[in-house]
Amino acid sequence: MSTDYRDLARTIQAAVGSVRLIAVSYLGSAPKGVEKFCGAVPSSCTFWRLASTGNGFYTVPADHLNCPVGNYTSGFSAPIERAGELKQTLSLMVDIGYLKMDEVPSIPRLTEAPAFIYYAPLEKTTAAPDVVIVAGRPVALMRLQEAAARGGAASKLPLLGRPTCMALPAAIAHGTVMSSGCVGNRVYTALGDDELYLMLPGTRLADIASELSVIQTANETLSVYHNNRRATLTRV
Repeated sequence: MSTDYRDLARTIQAAVGSVRLIAVSYLGSAPKGVEKFCGAVPSSCTFWRLASTGNGFYTVPADHLNCPVGNYTSGFSAPIERAGELKQTLSLMVDIGYLKMDEVPSIPRLTEAPAFIYYAPLEKTTAAPDVVIVAGRPVALMRLQEAAARGGAASKLPLLGRPTCMALPAAIAHGTVMSSGCVGNRVYTALGDDELYLMLPGTRLADIASELSVIQTANETLSVYHNNRRATLTRV
């Protein structure tokens, strides 16, 4: 029985409110009936923004070359003529104190480079997502994180930071992860100053969604409980 991703998207939105749900699928062949991305972008995460409001599209490795870090976390190898760009970008980040070079080997990346990457709004995807990017305010992501924990689909990783794109392979390998985003991602995707990311492993999406009704009711009950305690116990 095929998964109804439109229904899962509706379930998530109804439980947590307004969030952007972007399905990302790493494929060995081009998805049927889906247009290939045409153009150029400065970062791999720009595709997240483009996919959030469109009908979906797929990319090939060459489409990611303008983003040395995103190219790396996606498991791609740059062609010889552009092989030095990753080192140059990392050197800049190290020189300005943004990161330390000894952190680089621990950055999660895909272990196998995909031939195609398909991006689409979750409700419109035609392929099973490997990871679902959720962008929204912390209160919404909190409930999704709690549902992931209840469903046994949460990772033990801490809040991830830069680079934001490492959170995708991290979610596939370890389970649901939260990311604060990074300055590059926020520039390229227009992520709000009051927003964060939660990355959900695609294989556990239905499990997470099935726990949302319990988490929603529990939060409503606890909200009343804590508000009563605040009113009763506050003496200032």
